Amino acid sequence: MNMMMVPRRRNDFDLWDDIFGRDPFFSDDGNKVMRTDIKEKENEYIMTIDLPGYEKKDIKIHIEDGYLNINAKTDSTVEDKEEGKFVRKERYYGECSRSFYVGEDITETDIRASFRNGTLRLEIPKREEKKAIAEKKYIEIED
Repeated sequence: MNMMMVPRRRNDFDLWDDIFGRDPFFSDDGNKVMRTDIKEKENEYIMTIDLPGYEKKDIKIHIEDGYLNINAKTDSTVEDKEEGKFVRKERYYGECSRSFYVGEDITETDIRASFRNGTLRLEIPKREEKKAIAEKKYIEIED
């Protein structure tokens, strides 16, 4: 019987780490970003943001200078009492935020928000953009 020896690449070799770490399907690129869908309807925009693992009390939404700001914060203070070693840990703990320009005319009272099953839904009314009246102003030339 002929056995092939494969050299180890590193001292802390872990089969699971090797499999999941290389496969792009398991990649956690962008894992800390709020994944957002925005749908345009006739009179409003519907914004759906994935926030799995967060609770309603962890989410703060406010408007400042025409920007809708969403902050979510969670921590990992929950202790794991089971013995064992994590093979892969992908759940994010910490703070994340996103900002979207909604216009100067939108206020906090205009936006409806709901949070169910780890998904934040925002309903933002459409406002007509104020078009600047193009009025020519001339500079008087002195004699």
